[in-house]
Amino acid sequence: MTALTLSTAAAAGLRADAIVIGVAKGAKGPLVAPGAEAVDQAYDGRLAGVLETLGASGAEGEVTKLPAPSGFKAPLVVAVGLGTEPEKDAGYDAEALRQAAGVAARTLTGVKKAAFALPLTDAADAAAVAEGVLLGAYSFDTYKEKGSGPRAKNGKAPLAEAALLGGKPRDKAYKAALERATAVSEELNRARDLINMPPNDLNPEAFAGIAQAAAKEHGIKVQVLDEKALAKGGYGGILGVGSGSASGPRLVKLSYTSPKATKSLAFVGKGITYDSGGISLKPAGHNETMKCDMSGAAAVFAAVVAAARLGLEVNVTGWLALAENMPSGSATRPGDVLRMYSGKTVEVLNTDAEGRLVLADALWAASQEKPDAIVDVATLTGAMMLALGSRTYGIMANDDAFRTAVHEAAEEVGEPAWPMPLPEHLRKGMDSATADIANMGERMGGGLVAGLFLREFVGEGITWAHLDIAGPAFNEGGPFGYTPKGGTGTAVRTLVRLAELTAAGDLG
Repeated sequence: MTALTLSTAAAAGLRADAIVIGVAKGAKGPLVAPGAEAVDQAYDGRLAGVLETLGASGAEGEVTKLPAPSGFKAPLVVAVGLGTEPEKDAGYDAEALRQAAGVAARTLTGVKKAAFALPLTDAADAAAVAEGVLLGAYSFDTYKEKGSGPRAKNGKAPLAEAALLGGKPRDKAYKAALERATAVSEELNRARDLINMPPNDLNPEAFAGIAQAAAKEHGIKVQVLDEKALAKGGYGGILGVGSGSASGPRLVKLSYTSPKATKSLAFVGKGITYDSGGISLKPAGHNETMKCDMSGAAAVFAAVVAAARLGLEVNVTGWLALAENMPSGSATRPGDVLRMYSGKTVEVLNTDAEGRLVLADALWAASQEKPDAIVDVATLTGAMMLALGSRTYGIMANDDAFRTAVHEAAEEVGEPAWPMPLPEHLRKGMDSATADIANMGERMGGGLVAGLFLREFVGEGITWAHLDIAGPAFNEGGPFGYTPKGGTGTAVRTLVRLAELTAAGDLG
């Protein structure tokens, strides 16, 4: 990843290939943001006018390049839009800084060193810029023949080094902010790597092996249940979904414990390493990106490792429900009845509603340890994408206050999310004449129906939230801000923030 440093050096004298500055959208045109005073002064105070002449407005995502002024050791100035100018004394929003830094980092692919002269008023601003740089510089070219080494992007290596001007290298708060941003960003990018891996290389067994290696490295206890252990334990949901594949399913349990912890969290992730739909086969055009159906498990995995790296004073357990959903002579059929780990029976009406089946077993397993709260993460329903689009995920919960807390945590870290209800009248649609419950209900409100199904497998009295990340987990469009094309790592930062809040005693 890009190497980060905090620097008190003057912009003019710093040896770099480019200087990044911020531009805001003012009422009468673009405004040069704080941090770029030295550059503006070198342009005799006319930098805003020059940028406007070049077409800059200060809008978010906008990039304007111009030659550095005389006397600067860096040859290039990169002006990035920060959006609307904040109110007086309000400061720039952390997400605006994060997005701008991400755009700059993507723009500077192939560059060795850049100085970021964006507005830094405190350590939180430095953290936002650092995250933006590290996430924006991400690339995944492992399987491309041409390139200039690992992480090459279109034949060019990502930005190698970023110096954050205005940072305080000896200040404990700034150093801690940089260390946190690095740990979280590295793990989020690890999740992106997993999501982007082709399914012929990332099957359930391979995913479990990667989790075991990371757990060993970071002092996390790990347990892997293979087909035999799953059968012995009665995990009918995971086994049923994985029964049609030559690659057997796995349930991975990652346990990070802190000797100072008084609270515990369980994160549960859907890990369908490839989803063909099973016997209820997906139509052409709907399965080409289904390697991303393990994004929930990738987010949970990354969040547990990040919690361990940060040494958070909370016990965090991650459950990765891993299976490959394939059609074959041994696959689960529509009409089959599965006996789940909880003992409840499920009539499978549609084998493409498989994520809720693996999650049901993992949720019940997590419930047996009676954590203070459970959060599951899943690319669960197309219905949630229809409701919220491709950049926002839905939050459902069995506790309104907890749902609000999760939503606030998501917004705080810059992950767009929206609270969704669990209407009781939709539960009746899953009644089955054959089993305790069916895995399908009413078509309208399908994302909410899925949430109601999952709620059936949460232990009594346990606070629970469900994050349906089907929309933002995989970006099929062009990159924007610090979000690349492909796997995004959505929900990692929300989960880490929830763990931090729990450790601090600020989450219920």
